[in-house]
Amino acid sequence: MAKGEGGEQYSNASLLNKPPSSDGITLAKKHERNRLSVCNKLCYAVGGAPYQITGCALGFFLQIYLLDVAQLDPFYASIILFVGRAWDAVTDPTVGFLVSRSPWTRFGRMLPWIVLSTPLAVLAYFLIWYVPPFEDGKVIWYLFFYCIFQTLQTCFHVPYSALTMFISSEQKERDSATAYRMTVEVLGTVVGTAIQGQIVGMANAPCVPGPLDIMADLNSTIKSGGLNESGPVILLEHTRAAYMIASGVICMIYVLCAVVLFFGVREKKESCRPRSEPMSFFGGIKLVMGHGPYAKLVMVFLFTSLGFMLLEGNFALFCSSTLGFRNDFQNILLVIMLSATLAIPFWQWFLTRFGKKTAVYTGTLSVVPFMILVVCLKSNLIVTYIVSFAAGVGVAAAFLLPWSMLPDVVDDFQVQNPDSTGHEALFYSFYVFFTKFASGVSLGISTLSLDFAGYISRGCTQPQAVDVTLKLLVSAAPVVLIIIGLVILYFYPIDEERRQGNRKLLQEQRENEADSETDSTELANMV
Repeated sequence: MAKGEGGEQYSNASLLNKPPSSDGITLAKKHERNRLSVCNKLCYAVGGAPYQITGCALGFFLQIYLLDVAQLDPFYASIILFVGRAWDAVTDPTVGFLVSRSPWTRFGRMLPWIVLSTPLAVLAYFLIWYVPPFEDGKVIWYLFFYCIFQTLQTCFHVPYSALTMFISSEQKERDSATAYRMTVEVLGTVVGTAIQGQIVGMANAPCVPGPLDIMADLNSTIKSGGLNESGPVILLEHTRAAYMIASGVICMIYVLCAVVLFFGVREKKESCRPRSEPMSFFGGIKLVMGHGPYAKLVMVFLFTSLGFMLLEGNFALFCSSTLGFRNDFQNILLVIMLSATLAIPFWQWFLTRFGKKTAVYTGTLSVVPFMILVVCLKSNLIVTYIVSFAAGVGVAAAFLLPWSMLPDVVDDFQVQNPDSTGHEALFYSFYVFFTKFASGVSLGISTLSLDFAGYISRGCTQPQAVDVTLKLLVSAAPVVLIIIGLVILYFYPIDEERRQGNRKLLQEQRENEADSETDSTELANMV
């Protein structure tokens, strides 16, 4: 018996003192293999730019393009915008469902989706900004290519988002790559606004004077002694060509980013984690919406994003029609996006210093006074630039902070459901679903409201009802929706104490799993 005990002690001592020959070298090689170079991270990050660039161009300019350049009736424009965004919302969880069941290829599981969808997505995007030479089928044309582009872009962006889990099995490396990605995506919003805005801004659609405008021009001509100087004449065809040039530049950037992503990133099959058994589409909805904190966060994000998307979708039209800045609205939009980009590091610091919930309240409420000021003050270009820059700081918080809270909800779900794993993609895909649904509703309702108010396509002046409607859409309605969202946020249960507690519990679970795996490996080696 003593001999047996001594033999066991000897065995343990030799196990502890044994040189790290095979296991240590294997672990070191595995760690080295999972490390990502700066080049790999940059190539991965570049893949996030197309979604943001095209999203900004469509969000800011598609409504005014359909109304003033394609010259569609506001009612039909509202149908295109609503159906297109609603269709886009439906495709997110659907494509996620299909991607999760796609087989592994020699290029990986995600990259084939990205590569195969890119050429068709680029073609569909370009044709959105092309005015067909017929009138009867215009609505079908724009609706078809808008929906097709949204579907193909989803086939790019959903696999790209999931690609994070397949570029490395090291959490630290994935977090670092994600930080690179967020930086490039923020820059993508600025690039999209700058390219579309500056190219189109050089050839704004000429307005059509109404009776009052003609009388004002006649009086001005008489007072000036019959001389009425005017700048170079810009035809509608020039504006249409400018939109096509801008879309062509964006298409080239889209393809370039996809090429860089494909050749600069490699999927790693061993990065896959064991997952629970696959569930049905509606089972996934029941799973994620059944988690209380997630449902509350989704409602908060739904109302606040609906408010900000009303502002985004109508601000260009508000600047050009109500404020009278037809030749400057693209610069005003660029100021907002630049301000939002510069403000992101500040809000990152703020949420770590004061907590995420406080940061959401502070950041979202900070934009409300400027929403009110922009419609109450008399039209002044300098004041509008100042207000837009200040508003951009709040816009950055409104879009950044809810996304930073989503991982906390996923952690909370994992703590309460330790046996249900591998469902993180469901939380993200349905989060995007509600975001895009809010976008579709906001664009559809706002364009339909302009139709009821009597909006005149390319009109140099608009009826008073249109001015009032635009003020409501960029100020009163967003403010009300933001306040509703913040009231719901009050009942959001995950505060800093609970968040830190969840993180500690998950860390202990991972350490226990690692210890268990190490013990099993040692036993196998001893046997």
